[in-house]
Order: sequence, then structure tokens, then C-alpha cells
Amino acid sequence: MATSAELIEVSERRSAHNYHPLPVVIHEAHGAWVTDVEGKRYLDCLAGYSSLNFGHGHPKIIEAAQEQLQRLTLTSRAFYHDQFAQFCAGLGDLTGKDMILPMNTGAEAVETAIKVARKWGYQVKGVEPDQANIIVMDGNFHGRTTTIISFSTDPEAREDFGPYTPGFRIVRYGSIEAIKAAVDANTVAVLVEPIQGEAGVLVPEDGYLSEVRALCSARGLLMIADEIQSGLGRTGHTFACDHEGVVPDVYVLGKALGGGVVPVSAIAANRDVLGVIQPGQHGSTFGGNPLACAVGNAVIEMLSTGEFQARAAKLGEVLHTRLRELVGKGIVEVRGRGLWAGVDIDPELATGREVSKALLARSVLVKDTHGSTIRLAPPIVVSEDDLIWAIGQLADALYELHNQ
Repeated sequence: MATSAELIEVSERRSAHNYHPLPVVIHEAHGAWVTDVEGKRYLDCLAGYSSLNFGHGHPKIIEAAQEQLQRLTLTSRAFYHDQFAQFCAGLGDLTGKDMILPMNTGAEAVETAIKVARKWGYQVKGVEPDQANIIVMDGNFHGRTTTIISFSTDPEAREDFGPYTPGFRIVRYGSIEAIKAAVDANTVAVLVEPIQGEAGVLVPEDGYLSEVRALCSARGLLMIADEIQSGLGRTGHTFACDHEGVVPDVYVLGKALGGGVVPVSAIAANRDVLGVIQPGQHGSTFGGNPLACAVGNAVIEMLSTGEFQARAAKLGEVLHTRLRELVGKGIVEVRGRGLWAGVDIDPELATGREVSKALLARSVLVKDTHGSTIRLAPPIVVSEDDLIWAIGQLADALYELHNQ
């Protein structure tokens, strides 16, 4: 097998530079640990941006995938298949919604929610044709399609990709007054991340989501919750909205729904919303394919016990308690919920990437965002001892950087 250096050199030379990976080449993985091509092991504290909530190669998910691979992988939605009904019913029960529209990637699910909200606005709310607008938040991350980056406030995601798609009003995240000021007769929905992941795991003040829910109900708007990163057990509840007892009109789901095996996404809503979509108006060749549904069914079954949600809540207490002890010792602030944290590094000490590299040398995988922030989101299957060890490595790395 080629060395890491050789594989990195070819990757950098032959692939587009749309990512800036850390210098590690992963060869295999089990649970919360990965191994590179030279045989060195690392604790994965990123978990595929929450795609690997259940760890690498979870036996139940792999078993479901292998069994389905041997029978049927794709039919397209031109026909029914025997995994589809269970997936729609199971995910509907998990979300408490009547209907499911499956897709593949998170960005596709967000695009689907946007289309559904607009069509609902025209057919149900009575908005004039082509006048619908959707309120979105600054600092948002919902994907990188042309429409989605049209309402991004991240220059790297947006600049030089115009012309941009109209129909969005950007307001300050966490401010219910900003949303109220932006609503007009043509507003059809509010699209919000219950916790902004890419922005640095920003958690709004308690009561914000409840206020968004109340405003949407009062003004006849759809509340769309992008739970692609925050949902499916990551924060200690099935959904981050559950922390305030809020039920959105539309859930947008992805990442962990595919168990780290295949891309699976979906939106979930009641019939009075999703019923506006008719044959030929939206679709995907691979959306809701048999393999995806089989894997999704395994994930839904695992979440139905509450075991993973409880584990994320318990380990989350350990994570945040230990991280808070490092505030003032190279860390400025810690945010997050459950087994998910945004850690602001003192910019006078190091950048987020420098800390990520220091942790890489100590066999811990994390990723930086927005300069001085790193994100921690280990698989929910991580052991408490391994989690404590990883935070100890962070403490040692910060101490070492301070003394350089």
C-alpha cells in the first residue's frame, strides 16, 4: 500500500481543492476509532459532522446493509419496493408526522423543504405567484447548492457563484424580533437550525425556538427545522427542538439517517403540507432506494429505544464539564448540547487548525471552523474513558502550545 504522504500528494494533485483536509489518510475504522494506512489509530471526535452518530461500522447497520446488498439495491421510484413502507412509517412515527419525502443528501433535503414551502404558500396560503419569501438566519449552513448559497452569509460559500436565487430574507440568528420585522404577507416559512453547527455549535437562548414556533403558528408560516446535524440523538434528545418541546411543521433530516453507510435524507411533515406535492413535481433517482431504506430502518429502530439519546445526554455532561475546566487555559468559550461542542480557542494562542493539527499528532481527530473554533462531536458509542482521554489530550496540546 502507498504511504500517507504518497496518497496525499496524488489527492492534492488530481482532485479539486474544495476541501482542506488534515494530513491523515484513514484506511479502516470501528466504533469511535479509525486507523490510517500506516496502522496508527485515532479517536474520531468529528464523526463525519454527525453522520456517524452510531460509530463506524455499527453491527446492526452493517448487517442491514449487507443483507439488502445481496437482494436489491435500486428500483427507482418508478416501482414500490419492500423496504419503502417501513421506512416512511418508521420515520413518520419517530418524527410524529404523517408523511415522508426521502432524498439522498442533506442539501437535497433542504432544497426539497424550500420547494414544498413555496408550493404550500401558493396553493394553501394563497401567496401571489412567484412572490413567496422564506426567512433564514445569518451564520446559517444548509448546504452548498446554488439556491442554498444564495442566502449564505459565509463569503467562502457564496462569493463568485452568482447570480443568486431570490426569495430569502436573512435575519439575525437568535432574535425573534428580527424575524417579526421581516415577515410580510408573502412570507411562507422560517428556516432555522435549532443549533448552528458550521457556525461553531451556536445554541440560541432558551425560549427562542418556542418563540419561533409561536410566531409561525400565529402568522400562518411553516416552521422548518434543519436537524441534519443536530438531530437523531446528537444532543441528548431525538431532535434538538425537543429541548424546548417544540415540534416544527417540517423536519429536515440527513447525515446520521444513513448510519455512515449510504447518503440518506428526508423531510417529514403532515399531509396538509407534504400533500401539495404531486407526481412529477419533485423526485430523485436514488431517493428512497432499497439500500438506503434498509439502512434507515436500522437507524430508526436503534433510535426508537431511546438508548442513544440517553447515552449522548450522559456523555454530554462529561464532555461539557471537562471542557469548561479548560476555559481560561487556552479556551475562551465552550458551547453546545449533548455530545456536541464548539470550542473557541484563544486566538493569541493558536488558530483552530493549529489546535486540530496538534490533536492529530496526539491521535485525536477534530476539525476547525471560522478561524479559532474547533468542533467536538464524537460518535455516541464512544466510551467515557476514551472521551475523557481525548479532552486530556486537548488540555495537553493547549499547554504545549502555550509553552512554545
